[in-house]
Amino acid sequence: MNAPGFTGHLPVIRAHYADILCQLAEDRGLPRPGLLAAAGIRPSMLGHPDNFITVDQFSQLCLEVLQRSDDPALGLEYGKRLKFTTHGSLAQAAISCDTLEQALSVLIKYFQIRFVYMRLSFFVEDAEAVIQLDLNHSVEALYRFNVDVVMASLMDVNLLLFGRRLFEGGHCRLDLPEPEDVAPYRQLFGDQIRFGGGANQLRFRRDFLTSPMSLSNPVTRRIAEAQCREEMRFIEGATSVADRVTRLLEAGRSPQLPTLEEVAGRLQVSARTLRRQLAAEGVRFQQLQEALRHRRAMELLRRPELSIDEIADLLGYSDPSNFGRAFRKWERVAPSAWRRTHGKP
Repeated sequence: MNAPGFTGHLPVIRAHYADILCQLAEDRGLPRPGLLAAAGIRPSMLGHPDNFITVDQFSQLCLEVLQRSDDPALGLEYGKRLKFTTHGSLAQAAISCDTLEQALSVLIKYFQIRFVYMRLSFFVEDAEAVIQLDLNHSVEALYRFNVDVVMASLMDVNLLLFGRRLFEGGHCRLDLPEPEDVAPYRQLFGDQIRFGGGANQLRFRRDFLTSPMSLSNPVTRRIAEAQCREEMRFIEGATSVADRVTRLLEAGRSPQLPTLEEVAGRLQVSARTLRRQLAAEGVRFQQLQEALRHRRAMELLRRPELSIDEIADLLGYSDPSNFGRAFRKWERVAPSAWRRTHGKP
């Protein structure tokens, strides 16, 4: 049940997220004691917002509530209950920024202090700004639930700050099959919802990035970011070196991935030390680079508007044939053949 790169038995999830989920469950007629017992969580742990539970405990609690409620859209409801005040210093730092673009940068930078096994990224693609959610979680039964939680929470905060304005010309894209009942999604996202999109993304017009934040306050932002940095140091103590390296590699969207020396500098160690730390975990820097290229390749191949040559260029391959050889090594088929089987219409 552990999320890759994280130790499942270390306390890194704030207990009040479990408390809010239990409140939702109780509203559905599910007794809290039985849920907590099944997840191995002591009731007293939920009594203070600064308490922490483990990834495994929180995952098990989510599974129990999801299964016992028999509600496929439970994640959406839970996400709507995670108001921006729920996220403490993270939300305070983001909403205190001057512009939406600054707020997104802060949100992406510190997102894992609240959702440790998820990653948000942000990039601009032509005339659109894109917020993308990726999950590092081994519990397949929770994939839809987790995607729904984060996307609903982001949308709820967006509606509070900007109303429907950001969705003028934008949409929500989910890497999920369309459910039998789409009404809960339509209620939150309107007609701007697309299933089977190959990625989990909120897309909006690029020119909205300069939109001012109504609660901008530089002093509040500075204090809140200091708290975020302190929490990030705590979280990083529960993560592997390989995971931290992967996060730094993923942070950039340029074709050329950061070098070993550049990543080592960001981690404030020498290249030799970083190489030794990764070796102690049984991985090499080049493996992490290739794993990222592999994931990005499959994301890009699901976009029919891109040619194979364009995808090779976006991944940093100067020669498309080198990309073809690398992809055949990963998937045992050529990129074009993989696209025909897995690409989205």
